[in-house]
Amino acid sequence: MNLKPEMQSGTMKTMAEENVENDYIMKTNKEKKLGGIKTLPFILANEMCDRFATSGFHSNMITYLTDELNLPLVKASNTLANFSGTASLTPLLGALVADSFAGRFWTITIASVIYELGLIIITISAVFPAFRPPPCPTQENCTEASGSQLWIFYFSLLLTSLGSGGIRPCVVTFAADQLNYKTKVNTKSVINIQKWNFFNWYYFCMIFASVAALTVVVYVQDHVGWGWGLGIPTLAMAVSVVAFVIGSPLYKKLKPGGSPLVRLAQVIVAAFHKRNALLPHDPKLLYENPQLDADISVHGKLLHTNQLRWFDRAAIVLATENIEPKEENEEVGSAHLNQWRLSTVHRVEELKSMVRLLPIWAAAILLVASSSHTQSFTIQQARSMDRHISNSFEIEPASLQIFGFLTTLLALPLYERLFVPFARRFTGNPTGITCLQRMGVGFAINILSSLVASFVEIKRKSVAFHHNLLDNPKAVIPISVFWLVPQGCLHGLGEVFMHVGHLEFLYDQSPESMRSTAAALYWVAIAIGSYIGTVIVTLVHKYSGNSTRNWLPDRNLNRGRLEYYYWLSGGIQVVNLIYYVVCARYYTSKPLEEVSDPREEEEVKLAKVKSPSSQMLDA
Repeated sequence: MNLKPEMQSGTMKTMAEENVENDYIMKTNKEKKLGGIKTLPFILANEMCDRFATSGFHSNMITYLTDELNLPLVKASNTLANFSGTASLTPLLGALVADSFAGRFWTITIASVIYELGLIIITISAVFPAFRPPPCPTQENCTEASGSQLWIFYFSLLLTSLGSGGIRPCVVTFAADQLNYKTKVNTKSVINIQKWNFFNWYYFCMIFASVAALTVVVYVQDHVGWGWGLGIPTLAMAVSVVAFVIGSPLYKKLKPGGSPLVRLAQVIVAAFHKRNALLPHDPKLLYENPQLDADISVHGKLLHTNQLRWFDRAAIVLATENIEPKEENEEVGSAHLNQWRLSTVHRVEELKSMVRLLPIWAAAILLVASSSHTQSFTIQQARSMDRHISNSFEIEPASLQIFGFLTTLLALPLYERLFVPFARRFTGNPTGITCLQRMGVGFAINILSSLVASFVEIKRKSVAFHHNLLDNPKAVIPISVFWLVPQGCLHGLGEVFMHVGHLEFLYDQSPESMRSTAAALYWVAIAIGSYIGTVIVTLVHKYSGNSTRNWLPDRNLNRGRLEYYYWLSGGIQVVNLIYYVVCARYYTSKPLEEVSDPREEEEVKLAKVKSPSSQMLDA
């Protein structure tokens, strides 16, 4: 019940009315105390432990599949890419559950428990030999894992994929919800900087957790055993669930706004139903209902745009439609409005906003497709190279990824402290460059990374040829593994620009009620890219030559043509960059009506109607 008591001239308010006002003020003050910076340690602790577990679980999994389950390289790489794609596709389901009815808090909590179950199962399978085939140290005539052994492994991956589907799209948006991003005009630039800082430091924490996993967990997996190596991530995930739940009393938990897909479908159906109706010349004649859209436009309604005007038909009010309230206190049209026949301008613009960002979002797909298998191939390259840092210590193949992550850790604060102030002098933009420009730079850096990777592979095989090691897949080639570092550093630098910019773009340009869904799109792009990458690798492996001249051989990488695959990857990315530049050139940002926080406006109204006795006390 929404009571808005007002003072009538010459009328004293009753005690009941004053109690209602006081209760409302106390409730509002309590809500304002929720959220804020104090909640971030609990949320980020959850996400850091989750990322530590995920990185420790997946980073060295190619070694587990090839050495422990005895799978061929291409089959193992495709298996990981496919499940990585599944884990990146399920966030769409998790986002819909969160935005529709469950809310982000409960979605994260339940999904974390499901993820933990998957880790427990795979840890148990790594401890007991019955779940693995006989060892094959020579990597010749190996017995692959049986169907039942693989299905246990697949089931554990499926659980982790479902769990990550609820965690990934909700954590970053749930954390952003805790920060009070007001939308007043005179604070717009400041708030944008705060939001931008959050996404940078959020990504910084995630990379830090990944570095910890690559240095600790991978070493344990290779030197102590896979039981402990997978048990540590399992324990870390359990800690993440506890940390997140402990902070529950402090969180600001926004009400779900209903299924976003249903609202989008309603607009499409309504527009199709009125496809023959004439659009009015004045957009102000289109249907608007602030009360109906109140829960999905807390920070301002979306303004009408002239793009994609076909959808505007959904907001045309026909003469046969009665939108007047039946009673004096009834919200306009809320009781008897058929939303499958009539939509508000705000809801139409929600659909337009999502359609407009799709071409930009799609550019990430080919980037992922061209690099989805790079990590697996790099680990296999590293296993054949000299990995000694000193006479008694050598770096683990999977730990080589740490250089890319360290580059990201170093580049993020440098980007914020050096690059942004420098760029701001020329662009006048508070964030230095726009997120679209940031993504474009990231695309270009990733192209350079692929080219460097191809030349390093040529160098590696050249050294193997000079030492007659091409036919010995288990031999250590006398070339330092640190030749692989530059491509990893370039990839890490590309993430600073591309991935952070992409995440910020989706969050900022999506309607506020669909931010979990938009964050899920980030992972859906990874999913689709992973599946396409699997198709590319499968076709390359099938048609690139016989077993001795194949680009991607099953066992002996020295006889392969991996550099050709890297050139193919770079070529795909060049085409993708051209496509992205065209899309970014014609992109139009969502138009948002900037308003003050409605709770603050309500407090002002209540302050004006306080009783004379209260005013005397205040004085």
